[in-house]
Amino acid sequence: MNISARPYAAAAAAPSVPAAPSAERSAGAPGFWRAPFAGSTYREIGYTVASLPIAIVGFTFAVTMFSLGVGLFVTVLGLPVLAVALAGARGLGAAERGRARSQLGLDVAGPVAVETPREAGAWAGMRARLSDGAGWRALLFQVVTFPTRVVSFVLSVTFLVTGWVVALLPAYSWVFPRYLDWPGYRVFDYTSGGERHEFYLESPVQIAGASLLGLVIVFLTPKLVRALTNIDRAAVRSMLGK
Repeated sequence: MNISARPYAAAAAAPSVPAAPSAERSAGAPGFWRAPFAGSTYREIGYTVASLPIAIVGFTFAVTMFSLGVGLFVTVLGLPVLAVALAGARGLGAAERGRARSQLGLDVAGPVAVETPREAGAWAGMRARLSDGAGWRALLFQVVTFPTRVVSFVLSVTFLVTGWVVALLPAYSWVFPRYLDWPGYRVFDYTSGGERHEFYLESPVQIAGASLLGLVIVFLTPKLVRALTNIDRAAVRSMLGK
């Protein structure tokens, strides 16, 4: 009797390997309850804080160089000034992509280098630089992101400091009656129309209520900061990438 055996496959099918997560996914937002204590949250806050002086420098550079180049455009000097402005904007854009990669977990590939044929002379190289779309987008990036970065700095610092200061009020509420001769934390104290208006957080219920409000702000701050940095993520992707 012939027994036919089913031949085995020469090689087993290789198991599918899931794709490695991108840098942005691996640095995704932490859970709601862990976010106020996560390192990624404070990297994003550090990003918004550092963005203010960087935005001031970038905005000043972009506006000054562009205005100077346009003002000198009637002469030959305007063209090299604009070429330098675009080259500098590319350099600032590369630095911004590096910041986004290290602090926001966003890895964006940079644009291709400007082709400047050496054999055609300096004028051809300058013309290639002036027709560089990536350079113009990088220059515009410094102008467009300036107001949003000012707002991001103000909101992130305000919410971060206010949240923790109010949340920790029970830990230092004893300081006010002991050293400042206040019955508690002074919310307001002013005189209007000859009548004095004042309000202090002095009872345990008031202090606990204020602390609870502070905790709400603490847990909402990472959400706010993530929304603010998402504006920068979108700007980096659309204006500083390929």
